[in-house]
Amino acid sequence: MNIDFARARETMVEQQVRPWDVLDPRVLETLARMPREAFVADALRSLAYADIALPIGHGETMMKPVLEGRTLQALLPTATESVLEIGAGSGYLAACLAQLAREVVAIDRHADLADAAQARLAAQGIGNASVHAADAFAWSPGRGFDAICVSGAVASIPARFLEWLNPGGRMFVVHGHSPAMEAVLVHRTVNGSRVESLFETDLPYLAGAEPVPAFTL
Repeated sequence: MNIDFARARETMVEQQVRPWDVLDPRVLETLARMPREAFVADALRSLAYADIALPIGHGETMMKPVLEGRTLQALLPTATESVLEIGAGSGYLAACLAQLAREVVAIDRHADLADAAQARLAAQGIGNASVHAADAFAWSPGRGFDAICVSGAVASIPARFLEWLNPGGRMFVVHGHSPAMEAVLVHRTVNGSRVESLFETDLPYLAGAEPVPAFTL
């Protein structure tokens, strides 16, 4: 089956992403140029531009294109900024962020996913993004970032993530309880933090950030 991926990419942008109020020209150009099919398993390449979350192994999934578009537009890093992605998965979002930012550091708790994502970035000639095998709740970057992208939901926003933001930085994160979760942008301010509500969605939890089970008698 021969698929015109360039046409599929254009259709994704015009019929899925743009109608969901993703209108920033830099984001739309990035999504229109980045070959999403190169970041999914061969067996799923025909679904690379479908409006669905795709499995990537270990029970993890790749976000729907519309959510990736909204995430990129919310963070909107500039060419002078550094970005940390927590939950690299396939490496696709790190690749897109790398087109907008100066540098991207991504982590994933599964070593095989991290290695595969790094290989895909290298295959696309993306040299300003790196993927490392690490658990966000047992790892410390030893530095700050201008923007953080949390690519899995959290029941509550971890304070340790906010500590990794440079002053004036911001973090995209989806928090709450499924199925009514809220995507927010958390801004680090002089006096602490400020939360900007973005939209409602539903996303699988980041490992270690699930709700604590409530026991009832």
